[in-house]
Amino acid sequence: MHPDQRSRPANAPSSTAAPTTRERVLARLRCPVCAEPLQAAEHDLRCPAGHSFNIARQGYFGLLSGFKATSGDDAAMALARDAFLASGAYAPLAAEVAAQAAAVIGPAADPFIVEAGCGTGYYLAKALERIPPATGFGFDTGVRGLRLAAHAHPRAAVGSWDVYRPFPLAKACADVVLDVFSPRNPAEFRRVLGPTGGVVIARPTAQHLRQLRAEVVDMVHIDPAKEARLHRAFDSDFTETHSTTVEFDIHPDLDQARALVAMTPSARHLDPATLTAAQVPEVITASVIVSTWRPRG
Repeated sequence: MHPDQRSRPANAPSSTAAPTTRERVLARLRCPVCAEPLQAAEHDLRCPAGHSFNIARQGYFGLLSGFKATSGDDAAMALARDAFLASGAYAPLAAEVAAQAAAVIGPAADPFIVEAGCGTGYYLAKALERIPPATGFGFDTGVRGLRLAAHAHPRAAVGSWDVYRPFPLAKACADVVLDVFSPRNPAEFRRVLGPTGGVVIARPTAQHLRQLRAEVVDMVHIDPAKEARLHRAFDSDFTETHSTTVEFDIHPDLDQARALVAMTPSARHLDPATLTAAQVPEVITASVIVSTWRPRG
């Protein structure tokens, strides 16, 4: 959470001033236990039933307290992701995600963006830069990434949550949901989307990072059935209204290549530090499908 938002007194009286990022997000958050609205106290969020959730000193909402969650990025993966994305290597991908989000939102007066599996908040921040009136909320199970995401953009707030659980968000509160290289929950995406909303999904093609995967044989391969599974999960409730394949070349140095390996699931079974300069291709091609999905009916 941005520092100027933390300094505002909890539950301060309403005024003619524009709502803060925290107020805009809290208006849409719901208690993960009972689904009642949440209010901010000094160090936590509380609902009328007395359930409370810590606001970490690093600025994110600890909504997963007491819940079991799937594992997220560990500290090394989060730091590698932050370093790699900060280099601008994936800027063309971020630009396409943001452009599709902007097309979904259109002229909405008070747009709200949700990112599922937000990691370090990079893509959410880029979407907010593209859409100046928007406010964003991202969630992830990886605490180290959330510490970075909490400061990714002044109009974003983030919290710990698992994409496989019902989201701690009100029904029809979001204009767009972003899902970039992350697990998906179609039923919850649909529930939190407003009537004109949509989901922007980014996922790798079979050609993604092919030169690097040819050199680092232990890298996780891309399942050729991935696209078919996505359509099976979404086609009954969503229509894919726009799709484009974003392809661009990266010319990495050794540190950048190691960060790229380290931020992927491959880092869970290989040591990126063992990657040598001889294994780093001169060119690595990124190949990602970015598409917009609108709810049926």
